[in-house]
Amino acid sequence: MTTLRFSGPVLSGAGEEHRDLYVVDGRITFEPQPGAETIATGWIVPGLVDAHNHLGLEDGGAISEEETLAQALADRDSGALLLRDCGSPTDTRWVQEREDLPRLIRAGRHLARTRRYIRNFAHEVEPEQLPAYVAQEARNGDGWVKLVGDWISRDTGDLEPSFPVETFAAAIDAAHAEGAKVTAHCFGRDVLQGLLDAGIDCLEHGTGLSVDQVEQMARQGVALVPTVQQTGKFPEFASAGREKFPAYAATMDSLAAHRREAVMSAHEAGVALFVGSDGGGTGRHGYLWEEARAMHEMGIPAADVLAAATWRGREWLGFAGLEEGAEADLVVLDRDPRADLSVLAEPTCVVLRGQVVGGPA
Repeated sequence: MTTLRFSGPVLSGAGEEHRDLYVVDGRITFEPQPGAETIATGWIVPGLVDAHNHLGLEDGGAISEEETLAQALADRDSGALLLRDCGSPTDTRWVQEREDLPRLIRAGRHLARTRRYIRNFAHEVEPEQLPAYVAQEARNGDGWVKLVGDWISRDTGDLEPSFPVETFAAAIDAAHAEGAKVTAHCFGRDVLQGLLDAGIDCLEHGTGLSVDQVEQMARQGVALVPTVQQTGKFPEFASAGREKFPAYAATMDSLAAHRREAVMSAHEAGVALFVGSDGGGTGRHGYLWEEARAMHEMGIPAADVLAAATWRGREWLGFAGLEEGAEADLVVLDRDPRADLSVLAEPTCVVLRGQVVGGPA
């Protein structure tokens, strides 16, 4: 196998160091390798992490293997080399068998209340069924389970928790007993405290968070994936529901006004934030850079966003970054992403498992 050489500023949790990085037998080394083929020069970062991805999902629910492949390739070619699935009705285990596709951490199927979520997306269950379904998805997945924490209730016409507090607590206990972590879709306020008190591991969106709650998250080590492009659509959601569900529309308007405060208070409290596309950008896949840019525009420093989308995200999910002996998942950029996150949209070179999969021929 040809030894590959990359040169330039290496950005990682250890800081910045201008050096040569080599790939030998699919692994990183910083030891000089005579005769190595120079592939690319530029700013070198670990492979990007999409912490809220829905591989195998479209508006109607599950999709074909061919369509799923196209999604995975779009993510890969954009430099997103580690995907954390946050719910999909499609069995995507086969993706993990492909050396040319991104690394995938599967959460299995969403778990929602009966008739309280998007049709064809979730296992829809009643409270007494939830812990057993959580245990099932924990065993079927890769260490994560995804709950739908809240959604609109047709009975009240407003956003409401999907399950009682005690049911959420039993479900989280069931997942933890299987060695899995739990994350939950949470748009509103009412669902949050019970989930935090029950020991949830991560929240998605989190637009209703209060200052006290983000401080609790920081103490407990609960992560947040804010999906700011998705929550930026709240005015659209409110407008679509205003005639039939005016209370829901008012709630979504209120959450839209609060979303920046929630994210920035979490950041300032030291909550671990990660970058997740959730299909909220120009397209569902291949646009993680747009979420990174949106987080920065909300007020999070570009260096912190980059770390969340690369080495910190990889460490959180149990994967190495640009370390001696690590499997080579990396992206080369032609300018410093800390100065301009939009460079993530146009990687010079993408390397997955030691193989060049994007960039120079």
